[in-house]
Amino acid sequence: MRILMVSPECAPFAETGGLGHMVSGLTKALANRHHDVRLFLPLYGFIHPQNDWFCHRDIPVYMGQKVETCQVYEASQNGITFYFIDAPNYFKDNAIYVDGPYNGERFAFFCRAVLDSCRALQWTPEVIHCHDWATGLIPVYCNTLRSCHPISSAATVFTIHNLQYQGIFAPSILSFAGIPFSEFHSTSLEALGQVNLLKGALYHATKITTVSPRYAQEIQTTEFGCGLDHVLRFKAGDLIGILNGIDTDVWNPETDPLIPSHFTSNNLIPKEECKKSIRNQFHLPHTPAPLLGVVSRICWQKGLDVFANVLPYLLNNTQLQVVILGTGDRNLENQFRSLEQPFPNQVRMISQYDSELAHRLQAGCDLFILPSRYEPCGLAQLYAMRYGTLPIVRATGGLADTVQSLNESDETGYGFVFSDLHNDAIYNTVHWAYRIYNEKHNLFQKMQKTAMEADFSWERSSAQYESVYQWAFNQRG
Repeated sequence: MRILMVSPECAPFAETGGLGHMVSGLTKALANRHHDVRLFLPLYGFIHPQNDWFCHRDIPVYMGQKVETCQVYEASQNGITFYFIDAPNYFKDNAIYVDGPYNGERFAFFCRAVLDSCRALQWTPEVIHCHDWATGLIPVYCNTLRSCHPISSAATVFTIHNLQYQGIFAPSILSFAGIPFSEFHSTSLEALGQVNLLKGALYHATKITTVSPRYAQEIQTTEFGCGLDHVLRFKAGDLIGILNGIDTDVWNPETDPLIPSHFTSNNLIPKEECKKSIRNQFHLPHTPAPLLGVVSRICWQKGLDVFANVLPYLLNNTQLQVVILGTGDRNLENQFRSLEQPFPNQVRMISQYDSELAHRLQAGCDLFILPSRYEPCGLAQLYAMRYGTLPIVRATGGLADTVQSLNESDETGYGFVFSDLHNDAIYNTVHWAYRIYNEKHNLFQKMQKTAMEADFSWERSSAQYESVYQWAFNQRG
């Protein structure tokens, strides 16, 4: 099948988090399944064309008020053709997203440039897979241009990665983009007097996916629907949740070049060397206590404010050591950092994003916590389990779909799950994990082995996406 991926992010070229990793992993898996997969991405200011990239010059882009041009750089990697839209007026910034209405114009241009570039390159996909609000105009274009643009016959699949981010702009963006003003109504792009790009995509896409089955159900409720739950209930027949996978070549404790010692589910002894390395780097004493890690954006969504409130009590009552890696809410970062002085042998806060250190923490920790208020899928808990680091999570979204909580009576499960986000729930669940590590270490190691052997590769998920593509193609045709 001819599949076109369109995304504002794709690792390793441009990424801010899970979206870029998901797009990269799924695209690679589909190429391995012998599809003709091509991917469009903006050429941001921080992406530098390589000498072997071919440049398609002066491609016309038919915006609403004028015809503009762009260049398209073409590169091949792992059986995938990558196209980078080079338009310095829109993407010279060294940032994927910027503030203000200009951000809407950037991605409106990107969406139209993708369609017009396919026409210029004389390649027509059967399915266009669009990711998040930044690509939301593509399904709209495909419906409104259907009689006059060859690519508009393609089926569109739109994936919601995080419903909170919707792409809301003034109505003037419609004339800029060349979208008929007749689409400015409540069952298309209009929302509270503004243009909502994600809402338009939901109404116009052939099929809709989210990144976990649980999240697909949650976003149809008032609590998690971010004002669009009525749209998602209306479109429920075209909505499906598919779990993200992880790239098991990149995240592999047997071969990972970023960790100091390699290990397997059958031989966890070298994992201790990874823990020693973390303790040495951050001057933590070597004790029998478990090491708990956080690798996350430091923000309200992740529930880390509640964890920060509970952490002093855990540190007072246990010998637990905690290393937190991430950036975000400065006040919350400082709250964690303030614990370093009263608990110098137990806490470290590292305010940065460091891919190598993320790998080393996933490999070197015994436990990992992600107490999210909501979590569309989450990849960090999957990485942790791949490295035998047992997750402590709240039962929401993809966390509920991927982490099976320990049942002590029959010794099944490979994580520690709680339901309500409050102080007592986090305290008790972390203390439970601490007790199992200290008092039932054989059970703890059995859980590690089970977690490492769970299949969260892209193989199963990519097969599900194949089915969705065929479903969409058959309906569009």
